[in-house]
Amino acid sequence: MPTTAQFLAPVLALIAWTLVMWFWLYATRLPAMKRAGIDPQEAAHPGTYGHRLPEYARSAADNYNHLHEQPTIFYALMFFCALTGGATAATLNLAWIYVGSRVVHSLVQATVNKVVVRFTVFVFGSLVLVCITVRELIRIF
Repeated sequence: MPTTAQFLAPVLALIAWTLVMWFWLYATRLPAMKRAGIDPQEAAHPGTYGHRLPEYARSAADNYNHLHEQPTIFYALMFFCALTGGATAATLNLAWIYVGSRVVHSLVQATVNKVVVRFTVFVFGSLVLVCITVRELIRIF
């Protein structure tokens, strides 16, 4: 049985990865905005200037946003497991697989951005979440 710290380590890892993507977002977006002559005030309303940025700058920003969507289910699920006795080695392994899938998804989206590859990785990670959820439903009910 993993300790609580070991069990929640994938949560911390995904949070850290989200912050890496935050830095990546600004490392690509700010220089791209400068090159495109976009006044920072134009960023007051998201989406109004995006078409003027290169794809690599938009992709990093899109991925950062994606890391605030489905992973919220992962965070809640991991804390649910930790608080209710579901912190097993099998769930921990699945959690690390999920985190790995999110990192791969980020790297694909922020670099080559091949939608079919990105979608495949996304579906794989989603199925890992489904697996953890079903295991917990069976355990609880």
